[in-house]
Amino acid sequence: MTIETNITKMLGIKHPIIAAPMGPFYTHELCVAVSEAGGLGVLSHVGLSDVDPVEEMKKNMEYVVEHTDKPFGFNIRTSRMEPNADMLCWEIPKFIMANQKIRDQCVYAITSAGSAKTLPNSPNYQKLKESGSPIKHFHVAPALWLAEKCVAAGVDGLVVTGGEGGGHQSYEGVSTLVLLQQVNQKYPEMPVVACGGFATGEGLAAALSLGAGAVAMGSRFIASRESEFHNTYKNVVPPAKAQDTIMATGVFGPIRLWENEYALTHKPIASKEEKMAQEATFDVDEIAKTIRAYELAYEGNINDGAVLLGQSIGLIDSIEGVSDIIEGVVKDAEVSLKKAASFIR
Repeated sequence: MTIETNITKMLGIKHPIIAAPMGPFYTHELCVAVSEAGGLGVLSHVGLSDVDPVEEMKKNMEYVVEHTDKPFGFNIRTSRMEPNADMLCWEIPKFIMANQKIRDQCVYAITSAGSAKTLPNSPNYQKLKESGSPIKHFHVAPALWLAEKCVAAGVDGLVVTGGEGGGHQSYEGVSTLVLLQQVNQKYPEMPVVACGGFATGEGLAAALSLGAGAVAMGSRFIASRESEFHNTYKNVVPPAKAQDTIMATGVFGPIRLWENEYALTHKPIASKEEKMAQEATFDVDEIAKTIRAYELAYEGNINDGAVLLGQSIGLIDSIEGVSDIIEGVVKDAEVSLKKAASFIR
């Protein structure tokens, strides 16, 4: 038995499971593993020190199509604090158009942490769409008002992410449970990927029941054998509890991190206005120091680095292979959906 949804049909994937973007880190090996297992792998917007994000994205796309013939996607962070966003939105669609295999397999562009208009306003993205590419543009919406802006921008779908999720969040702090219902009430026909707090089949079943067509998982895939994250980072997850993460302040605003010394010294900022005032005081060294904190964690220094993880770590008790993770989630979701259907008389 398979679970077929509007998202699986739109993206041509077997299972309604997508890898969440995990920038600024490398995820090309994880991307291949997720796509090969029937989900949708996603390449992160790599933003490590001394790395050209445009060239890295190109190389990672080439790597993916060399190792799988399955669909995949990519992420671009379009924040005002992201200096490479416009260049990525200009160069990557042009690169995809020039590579037939990549154009055929690259079906999903997810933008986040900024404007939903940046990618669709790119002339090269418009040309890519006109060329017959199957690509669909989704944008991350961590609040209802942001979902409204995404719809106004003409997105093909939304990634609705609540405050449970790891990584960057909104100032509102609304849970995925509530936010999914809000979005579904207002936009019942909009394709939606649910993100934030998903790591099990029960979670997938719940998301589908709330109107989503798939879930995106981050922490669950970090704790996989194929992910490029350092083993020390991965090993944080199995013994952790849901309450071992806290909200802090990241490069783009509120961010959910595993509670360590770094997180505790980066208290959350209350509003966007306060964050913009803080940004006005940043210099190059301060920005580089913040980026280095993410790199430290990625390299295995989980005491001094920023360890991005969500509350779903309280649901994960082992590091497994990606195919086993996806098969287990789908199998358990089928059980949960059948059980729920049995209540109807």
